[in-house]
Amino acid sequence: MGKTSFNSLAGILSKYEIEEKGQRRISREWQDYAYRLAVELDDIVHTSLYMRMCKNVPRYILEEARVFIKGSKAKSKARLYMWKVKQLKEEYKGKNKRDII
Repeated sequence: MGKTSFNSLAGILSKYEIEEKGQRRISREWQDYAYRLAVELDDIVHTSLYMRMCKNVPRYILEEARVFIKGSKAKSKARLYMWKVKQLKEEYKGKNKRDII
């Protein structure tokens, strides 16, 4: 029988790179959505802005703007996203909530 060697757990885990070290205080779904949105827009610096938006702006507006920028080749997806959110908020402002759903 051959001699087997066991690796320590720290040795095994050191082979893997963990990306999201900074976000430890996410406890609500909208916070997770905001963080994933910031990552998708490559704008982690402004995560708190996306948190505030996700808490106060209806999700259908945020999601429609996210889908709009999905295939974009814009230099700043974050700027394009903010522009689209503003446009959608103005568009939906005059409509009745029942007409939207």
